[in-house]
Amino acid sequence: MNSRHFAADVVIIGGGIVGAAGAFFLRQRGLSVVLLERGLVGQQASGVNFGNVRRQGRYLPQLPLAHRSRELWGRLPELIGHDAEFTVTGHVRVVYDADGMAAIEKYAADARPWGLDLQILGNAEVHKRFPFLGPDVVGGSLSPNDGHANPRLAAPAFGRAARKAGATVLENCEVLDLQKGALDFHVAVKDGTRVTAPVALLCAGAWAGKFSTCFGEPVPLVQRGPTMGVTEPVPYGILPVVGVKSSNPADDMYFRQVKRGNIVFGGSVRNDAYLDERRAQPRPGNTLLQLPHLRRIAPALANLHVLRTWSGVESYFPDDLPVLGPSHSVSGLYYAFGFCGHGFQTGPGVGDVMAELIARGTTSIDLTPYSVRRFGETIGAPQASLATV
Repeated sequence: MNSRHFAADVVIIGGGIVGAAGAFFLRQRGLSVVLLERGLVGQQASGVNFGNVRRQGRYLPQLPLAHRSRELWGRLPELIGHDAEFTVTGHVRVVYDADGMAAIEKYAADARPWGLDLQILGNAEVHKRFPFLGPDVVGGSLSPNDGHANPRLAAPAFGRAARKAGATVLENCEVLDLQKGALDFHVAVKDGTRVTAPVALLCAGAWAGKFSTCFGEPVPLVQRGPTMGVTEPVPYGILPVVGVKSSNPADDMYFRQVKRGNIVFGGSVRNDAYLDERRAQPRPGNTLLQLPHLRRIAPALANLHVLRTWSGVESYFPDDLPVLGPSHSVSGLYYAFGFCGHGFQTGPGVGDVMAELIARGTTSIDLTPYSVRRFGETIGAPQASLATV
């Protein structure tokens, strides 16, 4: 068993895109960091998602955070030495009826003061611009500067950049015990490694609720798994990311084509996920439910062969918003988890904002809507916390 001991300014628990980006941006601000990841960096929700780098359709007060993150996505090569296959393709949300058109028109008007300019496309225009769309589509909204990236590459690239910048990034390190002493947090890892730091940033995704509960802040976090698939490659010709805006949850499909020609798709239905097994089981029946909705958006995709399906463990709150910001029961403890299946785009921005908050004590982004307090007052933090996840 190891007897390693690390002391740092900040210990980060969880090596998804938020934790890895947080480690990188903390090092940019001169703080020493130890990042602990139970598996491999980017292995869980950050690596199994759709890869959407979109801003439209977000909760409006979240747009400043999304804008900050979009700016970072555009600078990845200079920041971390890797572009994570980020491509500016545009993002179009299509609708099937007049109610849908009214909804996207209202959202576009409401989003404009928040700095997001969307192009509303009527029936003729949307089919002229995107001739692959099916006849049920009656219009859409286009965000031309959004796009997509490869989720398998993004978080690991931030992890490598953080390590290169001087962070200690430890993979295959399962945290068994997290306690707050008089001054420092004390972390015990399954292999015998110990870490002490005055600040802890909890980015443990679907497992984070077990930690916050031990510190007197229980949250109604549930785990689910996306239903994802990829088709055989065909000639590249669908540029934008395509999604659906509908009052019917079954219509909630999205897809994108990568330059290699494959169509990546997801949405509509979710799978059961299991914290103890650290996985979600992709159900073939869920994929079969998706395919008619995919054909409705783009009939030309009807005869493609599906090569692979997958899922992963994501975390969801009832209000569809994450928990971001400081604990209100334990000094020096910060939260960034529960992104409800749409945290990939904001990941770099969240990492930067949390680093700013920890380093400066404040941030230019209002985190009030994401406070853990929205789920109730704390129930009293114990002097010592044991959290096995």
